[in-house]
Amino acid sequence: MSLHLASAPQEGDGRPRSGPQRHVPFSEHLGLRLEHAEGGESRVSVVLRPELLNNHASGHGGVLMTLLDSAMAHAALSRVGYAREVVTVDMHIAFMRPAGGLLQAQGRATGGGRSVCFCEATVTDASGEVAARAMGTFRYRDPA
Repeated sequence: MSLHLASAPQEGDGRPRSGPQRHVPFSEHLGLRLEHAEGGESRVSVVLRPELLNNHASGHGGVLMTLLDSAMAHAALSRVGYAREVVTVDMHIAFMRPAGGLLQAQGRATGGGRSVCFCEATVTDASGEVAARAMGTFRYRDPA
């Protein structure tokens, strides 16, 4: 028996499974938007809706972590022209202040080689204040 999520890309559904505009159901659910990805740098944004907030009425830490992870993954992928895939090996996150409204994550590949890529990312809010920072390691793999 095969289990498929209703929104997961199915064969022939027309949604890209790779490349910069790849369909990632969880990212779509959160409303993440890829704004830029080229040459080892990226920018991903999200507008915080009420269901993405924590009990303090600011962006939930899990949403910020996902935003940072996505920005770093796109930075790593753009470094190799989306010719390969990546999986997150580890992430280290520092939350600096509560976040609200439109959030933007700037990602940057900082090093690595053929098998791994080291990245960093920063989330800023609409006022330009830094809300969170992350560093991560991503393993390259061949497309499935």
